[in-house]
Amino acid sequence: MRRTAVSGVLLTGALVLTGCSGSGDGGTDGGGISVSGAYMPQPVSDMAAGFLTIANDSGTADALTSVTSDDGQVTMHETNGGAMAEVSRFSVPAHGRLVFKSGANHLMFDKLKHKPKQGQTVTVELHFSESDPVVVKMPVKSATYVPKTGH
Repeated sequence: MRRTAVSGVLLTGALVLTGCSGSGDGGTDGGGISVSGAYMPQPVSDMAAGFLTIANDSGTADALTSVTSDDGQVTMHETNGGAMAEVSRFSVPAHGRLVFKSGANHLMFDKLKHKPKQGQTVTVELHFSESDPVVVKMPVKSATYVPKTGH
């Protein structure tokens, strides 16, 4: 009886972990790294911002070291006291999150090859110091879009 109970618990745990491996909106699993809430407000020029949440479910701290896209150059920025500054990496703590949201940490797209329209997607690849790269399809939302759940 005890062996059956332990087997049931292990099977349930495996099914739960399998269900958590994807992000549900374009991010693939990068070894404990998942992405949610990704979007880009429709740009009005050849520049745009990007927002998302990176979760690190592993027991090892990681760092986002770069973001690339075939659609244009991407840099990472932080905002402190209203001042925006480019950074070369962001920490992603073990069992923690890194949030990119309007008015705070964000991605900047420069020299976009085309101006994406609402309803289209922009693909980015997130590069980490420890984890495998993660490809994310960012849906383009209206320029005034605000996520209902925040980040």
